[in-house]
Amino acid sequence: MRIAFCCTNTKAEPWLQGLRAALPGATVEEWAPGAPQADHAVVWTPPQQFLDEQPGLRGIFNIGAGVDALMKLELPAGAQVVRIDDGGMAVQMAEFVCHALIRHFRELDAYEDDIAQGKWSYRKPRSRAEFPVGIMGLGVLGERVAQAVRQFDFPVLGWSRTPHAIEGVECFAGAQQFDAFLVRSRVLVCLLPLTPQTENIMNRGNLAKLQPGGYVINVARGGHVVDEDLLALLDNGHLAGATLDVFRTEPLPAGHPFWSHPKISTTPHTSARTLREESIAQIAGKILAMERGQAVAGVVDPQRGY
Repeated sequence: MRIAFCCTNTKAEPWLQGLRAALPGATVEEWAPGAPQADHAVVWTPPQQFLDEQPGLRGIFNIGAGVDALMKLELPAGAQVVRIDDGGMAVQMAEFVCHALIRHFRELDAYEDDIAQGKWSYRKPRSRAEFPVGIMGLGVLGERVAQAVRQFDFPVLGWSRTPHAIEGVECFAGAQQFDAFLVRSRVLVCLLPLTPQTENIMNRGNLAKLQPGGYVINVARGGHVVDEDLLALLDNGHLAGATLDVFRTEPLPAGHPFWSHPKISTTPHTSARTLREESIAQIAGKILAMERGQAVAGVVDPQRGY
């Protein structure tokens, strides 16, 4: 069995060592143009040339949870694209979202500003019941975030394309229940995959349906947000603020309003990073299962894009 490693902007050697240890009977090599045909590939934003030169791939294992960039390429016929189910990312995502939520709810950003100005201030405590948290996307990451938010006694709502049942979470599904989900939410967390159906989903029309004083947390993809619409709703006061970890162009271009807007907190796409050891173990297990003809979790549906 031959495995090709083709991950852009990723140090290859630790991955190669880990994959060889986990799959001792396999030949694992970093791809270079003209390399022999592989049975499986471990990838992150590979060039089209790689896929063109590997028409016999049976499995393409993406080292991140998001496969939107990969699905834009022309893939070998018959190859199954498999995404990471977690890879240590779910707990990181839950940490990040809870931090952003609590920082806003407890007005810690405002206290920080006051302290910087030498002001000893006081703000009236707010009620969690008045801050229902709506989570868009209830996959592995979304469910873990929902469970974490529940621990702080916020009302939690969830929306997804298909019905889900999560203890303590009021779940909505499909286009017919989307507006009802939005109007019940004051904090909106995006954990959706980026597909043609979800691109620009956080536009002015949808964000305006959030409760007044709404707050946006985007840890999915920058293409979910219409930048100008978010800025307009922040400036007119309907939205109180936003925490953004992902952007349409990364790194965020110099001079972009998100850098300096007083109601926006930004981080450099670091809400959840792939943890190598966990990911290698998961990928190796899936490759072995596929070789045995067994079902593999995380296979991407090309029609849905995730």
